[in-house]
Amino acid sequence: MRSNPTFLGTVQDVKGSTISVALDSDTISGLTFVDGFGYRIGQIGSFVRVPMGYLDLFGIVSQVGAGAVPERLAELEPHGYRWMTVQLIGEGQHGDEFKRGISQYPTIGDQVHLVTEQDLARIYGRPESANYVRVGGLASAESIPALLNIDKLITRHSAVVGTTGAGKSTTIAGLLVTLSDMARYPSARIIVLDIHGEYAAALKDRATVFRVNPSKDHNEQPLYVPYWAMTFDELLSVSLGSLDDTSRGAVLEKITDLKLSSLEKSTREGVTADNLTVDTPIPFSIHKLWFDLHRLVNSTHTSSGGQSEETEALLKDANGQIVEAGDPIRVIPPKYEPHTQASGAEKIYLSRSSLNIRRPLESLASRLRDPRFDFLFRPGPWCPDEEGLPEQDLDTLLEQWIGSPQSIVILDLSGIPISILTNLVGTLLRIIYDALFWSRNLSEGGRERPLLVVLEEAHSYLGQEDTGPAAMAVKRIVKEGRKYGIGAMIVSQRPAEINTTILSQCGTIFSMRLSNTTDRSHVTGAVTDNLEGLLSMLPALRTGEAIIIGEAVHLPLRTLIDPPSKDRRPDSSDPLVYNDSGPGGWNRNKEKSDYSEVVAVWRKQDPRSYKIIKENEE
Repeated sequence: MRSNPTFLGTVQDVKGSTISVALDSDTISGLTFVDGFGYRIGQIGSFVRVPMGYLDLFGIVSQVGAGAVPERLAELEPHGYRWMTVQLIGEGQHGDEFKRGISQYPTIGDQVHLVTEQDLARIYGRPESANYVRVGGLASAESIPALLNIDKLITRHSAVVGTTGAGKSTTIAGLLVTLSDMARYPSARIIVLDIHGEYAAALKDRATVFRVNPSKDHNEQPLYVPYWAMTFDELLSVSLGSLDDTSRGAVLEKITDLKLSSLEKSTREGVTADNLTVDTPIPFSIHKLWFDLHRLVNSTHTSSGGQSEETEALLKDANGQIVEAGDPIRVIPPKYEPHTQASGAEKIYLSRSSLNIRRPLESLASRLRDPRFDFLFRPGPWCPDEEGLPEQDLDTLLEQWIGSPQSIVILDLSGIPISILTNLVGTLLRIIYDALFWSRNLSEGGRERPLLVVLEEAHSYLGQEDTGPAAMAVKRIVKEGRKYGIGAMIVSQRPAEINTTILSQCGTIFSMRLSNTTDRSHVTGAVTDNLEGLLSMLPALRTGEAIIIGEAVHLPLRTLIDPPSKDRRPDSSDPLVYNDSGPGGWNRNKEKSDYSEVVAVWRKQDPRSYKIIKENEE
């Protein structure tokens, strides 16, 4: 039997797709050679082949072990009873390509063979095909490229998980560099929601970067999110907050009236007064909304004698001039006469409005004045005037985001106030999804030109208990996006904190080093194959190494991801405590510090501005 160097043993037990293999007594060494190549026997994650006539079954070793044998058999099996557990994954006919799934099962005594590089090339090796992208080399045979099916990777969604320092950001950067190859994919489009601003430097030559506080020196564009493109619920969450039913209904009607007034002044194709709703993305002035509501609930009024007509009691000076009539655009409220005063027969009294929104209006006014929220409430050319008319419509915004001449668009959210970050992520994703959903039959839609959305630090807004706009938008994408050409890539260091529904919808999982048992169990529960043994290797993976499981690969594979060049790596590397090859570190000579520079970049909220500040000082 050992005339065939690939022979390992025979099938002893079959239970569904799991088989037990008894190793041959001659299979002694942990290393064997076939055609000059060395192969390790009994490695978790290695592949085996079970010939079935014209068909070959392929499986992955998930467990190995050895047991004692009776004394009378000691001479025949001096190394004990050695066995392997194998998970069957797919099959392939001789000379034909590999396919997932099993059409027939082995029986007791069937031979089990080592998978050689020739077999692996048969399974994985399709580097000449344009719908496959290389991400690295197989750990068991580095000459064989680790290839991913780009169709399944993009539209069936994916997740990249691994503990901090495992190489997730570098892996993402390498994937994006490969996917944005203009020679192979000139119409690729990818949007990255970059929570910490890590990817701009890594993808500077192939990405358009939008940032709240853009740097002209880095060719960044200002990030604007027009508030009037939000749904009513989304807008309330970042403006007035939670309201009682009566107040909510009154605000809804007021916004609808403002949108209708704007539509009457400037028609918008596709919407009329008959089909307009509060959620229709029609521009209106939120400053006017605040001003009108403020007047409604805070004004005082006068009424002379038995007259029923009321007039606002604006505060006047000694000369009878109005002290402050208010300015909606500048968010200046009008000043009113106190309701306790009386002048002759005139009585001055408070507004009769029953709306309980005084405090929410104060909160909205403070946000309208806060420059940190200008990207939302004063969105540049998409900011409506008091009449509700902006300079530009949403078509130019969508062209910047999903029609950019660059393959990658980075929405850098590092300057967004943390209080609205989750709501804003949901709004961004919902706007993108709605645009591609309704345009699915157009050339700009997702069916003809699919879109990949990369969600960095997803655990911070897609938690198990999260039911906010971000979680709702991502659930919608992972459940329905495949049909409309919208794919999601979830990136997280804590898969246990990711909503189970979202993680289970990811067709491909890049699992990097994971030490936490709970995190590993969530990854194991999300994969469709019975691969607990393979995933038990997760704590021992090297930095940059991943086990890739799912629809984008023909068989689960362990690979060392090809890192991008040093000038394309994200700004997420570990600082050196001891540095003997450059500046910094605890071992350097202590020198005089200038913390005024620290304060300057802190106030500017741009860590890359240090050089610019120094140049301006000089």
